[in-house]
This record gives sequence, C-alpha cells and structure tokens, in this order.
Amino acid sequence: MAIAFKMVPKQNNIATPPQVKYYPCAVSSGEVDLEHIAEIIASRSTVSVADCYGVLIGMSQVIGEELAKGKIVKIERLGTFALTLKGAGTDEPEKLNKNTILGTKMLFKPARSLKKVLTNLAFKRIR
Repeated sequence: MAIAFKMVPKQNNIATPPQVKYYPCAVSSGEVDLEHIAEIIASRSTVSVADCYGVLIGMSQVIGEELAKGKIVKIERLGTFALTLKGAGTDEPEKLNKNTILGTKMLFKPARSLKKVLTNLAFKRIR
C-alpha cells in the first residue's frame, strides 16, 4: 500500500523577492484506535481482545506515570518516550523557576526496528 501525499505551497518571506516552493505533505487514509489495535494483536496471538486492550490501556497509564516521575520510558522494539519543557528565557539563572515553565511536550523516538519499517515505503501523489 502506498503512502498518499499532496504538494503544499509554502512562501519564504525572508527571501527577496518572496519565493514559493512546493513540499510534499502526507495525507492520512484514516485512523486506527486502541480497540482496533487490540483486535489485530489478538488475531495474531492466543490472547483475547479484552486482555490485549487491558494491557494496552495499562501500558499507556504506566508510560504517563513514569514520565510524570521524570523518567525516560524505553520500550524495546517500539521506542523511547521523554518529556521536554517549553519555557520563557531569563537573563540570569537565578530568575529561572517553575513560573518560567510554560508547558511540556512529549518526545517519541522510534526504535530502530520500527524505523526500519519506514525504509521500504511506496508513495503515491494525489491531487
């Protein structure tokens, strides 16, 4: 199955004169939810759909709990989850405190085995 993409124009206002270049943008073909993933896993194993679903829900809860403790969560063959902070800069280190933190972001770095799946993709232009 090919990954669908379309061309998206983006203007570079820094260049003189402003330039428009076209970039590829992936177009999704739908969504898959946790229940569907549990059904697929159950069909490939001897475990029931309910058991798979319970394990996946439990895993997502534990990942969140461990990230909240400040840990990096590494799941073999899936990848690594970590938190980064968004914050306001200060002139002096002493002025840096929890009030300068504007929010958090979750980073996901896929494992090599997962990235390897992406090396042999086919692409199909639409529109």
